[in-house]
Amino acid sequence: MLSLLAVQVEWIGVIAGTVITLGLMLGACYGTQAGMIARATTKESIRQPLFPMLIVLGMIVLVINTFVPMFTFGDDFKLLMDCGLATLLISGLLLGVWTSSTSVAAEIEGKTAMTLLSKPITRRQFIIGKYLGIVNATLLLLVPLSITLLLLLYYKVGYDARESSADAPTHAERMVWIYKTLPGILLAIMEISVLSAVSVAISTRVPMVVNLVTCLSIFVVGHLTAIIVSSPEGLNEFVQFMGQVIATVLPQLDNFNITAAIATGTLVPPAYLLWAFVYCLAYSTAGVLLAFILFEDRDLA
Repeated sequence: MLSLLAVQVEWIGVIAGTVITLGLMLGACYGTQAGMIARATTKESIRQPLFPMLIVLGMIVLVINTFVPMFTFGDDFKLLMDCGLATLLISGLLLGVWTSSTSVAAEIEGKTAMTLLSKPITRRQFIIGKYLGIVNATLLLLVPLSITLLLLLYYKVGYDARESSADAPTHAERMVWIYKTLPGILLAIMEISVLSAVSVAISTRVPMVVNLVTCLSIFVVGHLTAIIVSSPEGLNEFVQFMGQVIATVLPQLDNFNITAAIATGTLVPPAYLLWAFVYCLAYSTAGVLLAFILFEDRDLA
């Protein structure tokens, strides 16, 4: 078992990087022209009925997973971590994809985007503002869900110890598991950011239903690309080639999955989080650039 002090020392850089990233996003939202669109998109997303519904449903699922026996021989809290992170991820993805569809595609089809762009706002600022607003909204959604998950996990570690008649865990032992869960929350936010960028790009050309189906397909295939590439046995050259193409073009979302770390009870190293953030930043930038290209010649009249 890792000591709490050792874990805290490792996480100093991660916390500093997270604070800097949030500071840059806050500066972009309040110091640029795109920031006005971002703030309006965030408010629009929060006012949707889907936002409070996802919070309520997410909390209900987390509470149910805490008290329903999982039959994992005393490791229920590990399954709670896995299911809890999946709940956060799915909730954030639903909000991000839904908001991009209603905010981008609906404004283009409803001609309100043309009115907005008649002001001193460029098309690129419009796309950047929409993307930042969607990311901000998903962060506001995940904050209460993440706090709920961490509190329930803190309680679950002691609850399982009492159920198995083991010694009550100390505060430090409980906090170690909290720190082991935090990387999963950060990686879930990164995955949501990547798919939100892809969804914004798709929303500039297609309506909501097509966007939802496409993003769902990318989500499924993105988690299978590692398996496709690493399992060439029994496959012909064409299948291997197509697997490499899919793995190159589509995001490898399995990079943001820490199921193996949860199962073994290990802590995701900060170096892995750094490289995952670089990959997230690169692919999100590519998605926004693709949105620039698709939206540049889109007829808004």
